[in-house]
Amino acid sequence: MLVQRLILKNWRNFRQADIALTDVTYLVGANASGKSNLLDVFRFLRDICKPKGGGLQAAVAERGGIAQLRCLHARRDPEVRIEVHLAENSDDPEPLWRYILGFRPEGRGAQRILVTAEQVFRGNDPAPILDRPGLDDDRDTARKTQTHLEQIQTNAVFRDIADFFSGVLYLHVVPQLLKYADKLRGQMLEDDPFGQGLLEHVARTTEKTRNARLKRIEEALRLAIPQFRELKFLRDDLGQPHLEVRYQHHRPKAGWQRENQWSDGTLRLFGLFWALLEGNGLLLLEEPELSLNLEIVRQIPLMLQRLQRDAKRRRQVILSTHSEALLDNPIDGNRILRLETSDEGTTILPPNETEKRALQSGLTPAEVILPKTRPEHADQLRLF
Repeated sequence: MLVQRLILKNWRNFRQADIALTDVTYLVGANASGKSNLLDVFRFLRDICKPKGGGLQAAVAERGGIAQLRCLHARRDPEVRIEVHLAENSDDPEPLWRYILGFRPEGRGAQRILVTAEQVFRGNDPAPILDRPGLDDDRDTARKTQTHLEQIQTNAVFRDIADFFSGVLYLHVVPQLLKYADKLRGQMLEDDPFGQGLLEHVARTTEKTRNARLKRIEEALRLAIPQFRELKFLRDDLGQPHLEVRYQHHRPKAGWQRENQWSDGTLRLFGLFWALLEGNGLLLLEEPELSLNLEIVRQIPLMLQRLQRDAKRRRQVILSTHSEALLDNPIDGNRILRLETSDEGTTILPPNETEKRALQSGLTPAEVILPKTRPEHADQLRLF
């Protein structure tokens, strides 16, 4: 399944949003326009579904409370609402599922977060199979502090939705967390969004699957990194997992380097390849171009396109980017969403008709869309 459509009300930067998503969607916009916050919608739904430590209250609290989630431009309406349509393909005429969640602060006492709406629709049936709050919720307000999505005893008939959200993967590798893992041992953010525990994650993968993935990554790294020859997984004397790469060297046994000696680009490229090969759930990539050579960045859309042709590894990808090199490709306009800020919040815009015609004529998003995301007075920074 994939997310076919997303509708938001009062979520962070967005007072209102209604967008169509494809198998690969590119988010572009200026700094602080809301690209990360848009990706966080899916992480939020995943956090609600966590089997341990999840749920609506925890997901809101992890983001600093409702005041940090609700759009600052929501002057009178305190409700945050998320609606997600799931389908087998982005161009299916009807979704398989529609899930709607609305919530707001209680407004008194402990300031709990209360569910104001939770609905589930299957296919094109206009009658919901779940419609809350109901009489039981009104009699016992504590029931409104939980969604049925997070409760296995109540989500049996629509558990496909919970399973889909649980499979969302976000990865934004910060190389220094891997390079200095031994010195930074301690608390790790749950779900490890920055790759601090990537090596442990590789280690937990079954040996057969791990070896198959590392073989494919090794083949790709040979193409991307000069003099790269071999990649292997091993454990040290203390049992800690490591990755080593061997570079071409005049001494046959020399040239091996552990991950703490790798370049930032090599670490981020490994993380990107591993994420693409792992699982088949929704994959969220934030600025995958960082630390990478421009020619490698140019190949990212082609890699994603090839991924969609592989039936075993096909998965939906939503990525944010500022990169001219990445967008300097013939990308279908339906895959591009531009975030534009204003005094009333951020608007999410697909290409207009003029932009679509320009893209269809052979121009790239780097030429047509990206210039519209540049700060108006950026050239004045030279005076700083």
